[in-house]
Amino acid sequence: MTENAAARRSVMYGEKDLSSRSIFAGGFINYGYWEGIPLDRELSVDDRIASQRALYRNALRPLELRPEHRLLEVGCGRGRGSALALEEFGPAEVHGVDLLPVQVERAGQDNAAVAARFPGRLRYSQGSASELPLPAGSVDRIVSVEAIQHFPDLDGFAAEAARVARRPARLAVTSYFAPDRDVEAGRLAELLGSFADGMDYAHPVAALTDALAAHGFTGIEVTDIGRHVWPGFDTWLGQTEFRREWARNWLVAWERGLLGYYLITAALTEEEGATA
Repeated sequence: MTENAAARRSVMYGEKDLSSRSIFAGGFINYGYWEGIPLDRELSVDDRIASQRALYRNALRPLELRPEHRLLEVGCGRGRGSALALEEFGPAEVHGVDLLPVQVERAGQDNAAVAARFPGRLRYSQGSASELPLPAGSVDRIVSVEAIQHFPDLDGFAAEAARVARRPARLAVTSYFAPDRDVEAGRLAELLGSFADGMDYAHPVAALTDALAAHGFTGIEVTDIGRHVWPGFDTWLGQTEFRREWARNWLVAWERGLLGYYLITAALTEEEGATA
């Protein structure tokens, strides 16, 4: 991560509070999972919020959360997804971690009512994806939703995920990646300012799967969900004040095969043949 990119990211999520903009209505900060939401009509704010909640559910379901599980969210932002996980999936504890202290503060404020209903089961901490503020073997499930495009060190993330996981464990990551190693970052930078200024990294999806495998994760699966993300997000953008801005190029990048949106799942087993 360059110092300038880190500073821009801090301003974007901190001072400018990306979650307060109409494109991310509801306080979530993701592009949404739009399956089942009709796109041939005027979309509502409720539709937008539903799409963002659906992206979380799509990532959380493969974890098969149980009442005794402790869940970690890496890159939790304002913590709405962590709160959703606790309310709808019922694990013993949810711990959201974000790099920016201001986001951790907002998460605590925004989700205070949920935390009060589930005493001691929802908390947020400041920390890096490659230096998580948790002890070894302290969580059973790990999720990250549309955050990994900001992680400069995928190997560091995979190593830390393996360290904090208590086997048998499961992990789910969903975000946008370059579909293969042959995609040139410069081509994405020409279309999208977040790649041009270093806000986002054009990680090939194989770079993450390779890093996970190198740190002991098995059963790694990659599911392409782009058709449920990009058309819906672009339709929503077309209804906002951002409809004439560069952001419309997300759909263009996907259509040109330069960018994909994926759900990656993996497991850490106690021993060969064990199941998480």
